[in-house]
Amino acid sequence: MRKFFLYWLPPLAWMGLLFALSAQPDLPHPPGPWMERLFDKAAHAVSYGVLAWLLLRAFGQHHPRSVGLRALCVVLAVLYGASDEYHQAFVPGRSASLADLAADVVGATVAMLLLAWLERRRHLARRSSEAR
Repeated sequence: MRKFFLYWLPPLAWMGLLFALSAQPDLPHPPGPWMERLFDKAAHAVSYGVLAWLLLRAFGQHHPRSVGLRALCVVLAVLYGASDEYHQAFVPGRSASLADLAADVVGATVAMLLLAWLERRRHLARRSSEAR
């Protein structure tokens, strides 16, 4: 039960937070239409990048971190993003957006690529320090 709270509760709580935010009829807007669009897409990318990372962290307790596992985490994050956009279509004052879903895809993918790069770099640094 402790492992559930440590590894699985964070992605589930994050998904709950995303759901709650998407249920709001209106969220605060930065000034200017281009700033609003930039902030909105960045928020989507970061939110779904974090979700993919949390899923990788949870699944990584049971499976080795592989390309396939990272791809699964991206797919799951994007599917949740698609369900979130569908949900927003029924919230007054909100609408579904393919551009938001594209930002979710970019965020989840970049997060997995960045984590893979960081882990590879850490592994190479460890190997080079062991060789000395």
